[in-house]
Amino acid sequence: MISSTGNSLAKQAAALGKRARSRRESGLFLVEGPKMFEELPKDRVEQVFVTERFLEDPDHQRMVEQVDGKKVVLVTGEVLKSISDTQTPQGVAAVARQYRYSLEDIRDGGAKPLVMFLETIQDPGNLGTILRAGEAAGVTGVIMDRESADIYNPKVIRSTMGSVYRVPFLYVDELGGTVREFKGDGLRLYAAHLDGKHAYDREDYRGACGFLVGNEAKGLRRETADLADAWVRIPMKGNVESLNAAVASALLMFEAARQRRG
Repeated sequence: MISSTGNSLAKQAAALGKRARSRRESGLFLVEGPKMFEELPKDRVEQVFVTERFLEDPDHQRMVEQVDGKKVVLVTGEVLKSISDTQTPQGVAAVARQYRYSLEDIRDGGAKPLVMFLETIQDPGNLGTILRAGEAAGVTGVIMDRESADIYNPKVIRSTMGSVYRVPFLYVDELGGTVREFKGDGLRLYAAHLDGKHAYDREDYRGACGFLVGNEAKGLRRETADLADAWVRIPMKGNVESLNAAVASALLMFEAARQRRG
């Protein structure tokens, strides 16, 4: 059992939760809590840290037994807390290998791909929620610029509720160039914009399409918005000027899903 917070394995795991640089250089990320651990594909697991108390639950015991025993390490509650990104760890944390996707993975979305293009989405909770809602709405991929939040930030991971394991995503150096590539493939693009000509539910999303969503405070850059085939707005009452980026994205994605069901 590891009982010292100075243990090298524990320190390496803690760094993955606290520093984006550690995640980039190692190609690993930190997963916390029974739900996220249970949904994590076990072939991606590098190390598991678990407390004796967690293993007292037979369901938890079976969950951990799915991993090669050589990768499982018992730790004290104090050590797990030093690893965890949360104030109240839930008894288990794992180090896992990051996912690697290409543009081709996202392009291969069948006859009617639905792609989200995100520009400088900086709130981890927003990014995680967009992935979670995107999986529920049937998006085929999420593409982000490098100014967007780190998808392997523990707050993003928790917000996805497991969708990060299943929705293809990619960071690109030049979002505009990538958008043009997808347009060349026949993807019709819609920019979420306060100056949109039509309400978002008056457009046709039944074919191959994608949505451009911008920064929480500033929205899309003009040059990015101009790449869209159409600008769409979300009608609002009261004195509200704009919506949370995750809420706006969810409305757009689920409108596309509604139309496609019909």
